[in-house]
Amino acid sequence: AGTEEVVFGKAGGTVLLLCRNVSKEATEVVWFQGDPHSFPPLFSSRVTFPPDTRFSLVDNSSLRITGLRVQDEGNYTCKEVLNKTDHEHRVRLLVASKSVLLSMDFLPWVLLSIGQSCGNKLFPPCASLPRGLAVVAFAGWPPAWSLCTALQSCAPLRLLGKVSNLVLFLTTDPPHSSPKCWAESSLSGLMLQLFCSWPGGYPHPTLHWREEGHDLENSSWVISSSSSSDTHVETLNSSHLSHRKVFKCVGSHVVEEEEPSCTVEIKLPSLESEPPKTCLLGDNVTLMCHVTEGTPAVRLTWLRGITQPEVEVQPGGRYLIVQEGNVSRLTIRNCSQSTDGGCYVCKAQNPVGLRELFVCLTVKQPVNIVGVVGAVVVLSLLVILTVTGVVLYYNPLLCLR
Repeated sequence: AGTEEVVFGKAGGTVLLLCRNVSKEATEVVWFQGDPHSFPPLFSSRVTFPPDTRFSLVDNSSLRITGLRVQDEGNYTCKEVLNKTDHEHRVRLLVASKSVLLSMDFLPWVLLSIGQSCGNKLFPPCASLPRGLAVVAFAGWPPAWSLCTALQSCAPLRLLGKVSNLVLFLTTDPPHSSPKCWAESSLSGLMLQLFCSWPGGYPHPTLHWREEGHDLENSSWVISSSSSSDTHVETLNSSHLSHRKVFKCVGSHVVEEEEPSCTVEIKLPSLESEPPKTCLLGDNVTLMCHVTEGTPAVRLTWLRGITQPEVEVQPGGRYLIVQEGNVSRLTIRNCSQSTDGGCYVCKAQNPVGLRELFVCLTVKQPVNIVGVVGAVVVLSLLVILTVTGVVLYYNPLLCLR
């Protein structure tokens, strides 16, 4: 399987060509400049080549080139040698310099852009092209701008013979903000995904995740690595994660001398709840569970009973589960003494780990108010009658008075 990406460098600068997703079983990593089937190896992790101080390997896999030259531009292939598989990763290196001669492959696209500008009756000294390219000089354009208004309806290929030495600037624009980092759980909830985004620049920056001084790109516990324009995502195996481990994303851009960075600190879930609850038979009660800490976001579930902790409470019927932010509430309708009494488990989980908290519920029979009042009245009457009988027995004249 092969993958490819585009990397931009600046003449005289340094660039790192990453050999992504190198398998830990790989016995050798070889770099080629061009097609590996047509060109000899440029650099290898096992073979010593004639020394060139501009080329070096990082972590025995990624190729670092210093003192970039325009001649370094082109296609590079990283090939890892396994017992049964040959994995290739292709990189297209573009080197920005003061001026670059336009390849003939781009002429139809450039002429179409010129035609769009002229079709709007604009007569600029330079044609308006998509971001990143600006025409700065023309030579050998015989009819000048007399055909300008007709260009839009003409096939660009008809004009190829009339254009020569079209010179371009590869314009660059650094991002105007700082890189942003955050962590999320994968869809399964068992993997950690690290996101690094640094938008707003041209060309796209290079984003690199590290952990405790180590390169994540070639780590054996990286499940997958993906890059989409200005955002780079690493998916990590949760078995290597620990509480308060810090990951760092470093960004680099061809026009930025500094390498800005951002960090993400992952954390185990931490929980708190209300005191034990009491519910009268037939009433409703709500149990609460609150996440006070946890990165990435924590998934909360409710389990029924200590003896059967894996029986998850499903919403529906008499049970209603509502989660708002970091608070989950379990509402039990029409409390039953036989089925609802006991302890519930609030389970909080993210790729870093799992925490559980017990929330106990007592269901009581409701007190019969009418019966209590009746009993009090009856007892009061009996007391009055008893007192009256005793008084009459010992002092009958008191009744006459």
